[in-house]
Amino acid sequence: MGNEGTIVRKPRFLCLHGFRTSGEIMKIQLHKWPQSVIDRLDLVFLDAPFPCQGKSDVEGIFDPPYYEWFQFNKEFNEYTNFEKCLEYLEDRMIELGPFDGLIGFSQGAILSGGLPGLQAKGIALQKVPKIKFIIIIGGAMFKSTNVAKDAYSSTMDIPSLHFLGETDFLKPYGTELIDSFENPVVVHHPKGHTVPRLDEKSLEKVTAFIDTLEHLLMEEEVKIGEDLIM
Repeated sequence: MGNEGTIVRKPRFLCLHGFRTSGEIMKIQLHKWPQSVIDRLDLVFLDAPFPCQGKSDVEGIFDPPYYEWFQFNKEFNEYTNFEKCLEYLEDRMIELGPFDGLIGFSQGAILSGGLPGLQAKGIALQKVPKIKFIIIIGGAMFKSTNVAKDAYSSTMDIPSLHFLGETDFLKPYGTELIDSFENPVVVHHPKGHTVPRLDEKSLEKVTAFIDTLEHLLMEEEVKIGEDLIM
């Protein structure tokens, strides 16, 4: 509840899953979080555009089908189908949106962390509202020089929440990504490359982050209301 009993609408997030997994799998992963957190967010889960083109790390843990957002070479610095991925995302966001933010895990987190910058540069998501918030779980920066130069050309001044796993192989790269944001909120957890459960301390941080988002959305709606009256 907000001021004077106004109901705050839930922050609406498009959830981008990990490499060679699916929207359904990410839904299961995120539901490790307490219901008290999940209930405050409006979550939409999307499958990536390309069927899995090799073995998935989650085979035997989660059922197929598996999907991938784009492909890359073994050095991770050259991408295939990246433009098609951006077009697909924009089309789905037009169809299913509007969205306030993105939640990404792994390859989905790499995308989520770079999209606000690409949008600001006029390279991606030009037909949809500005991405206002992001949540990054096990993320990293784009390694393709062509993409990175545009994605991180300036520091992003949007609320961002970053989960860093102590034993995550992407941790050093996830730490670099945090430097691209003005006021990042960082949650450290003891696990590896996974969507972590929330302990008491991390739950406090996540709850405070959602409070911030609700407050910003409420301010935005008040402003829209005032503009309509003017």
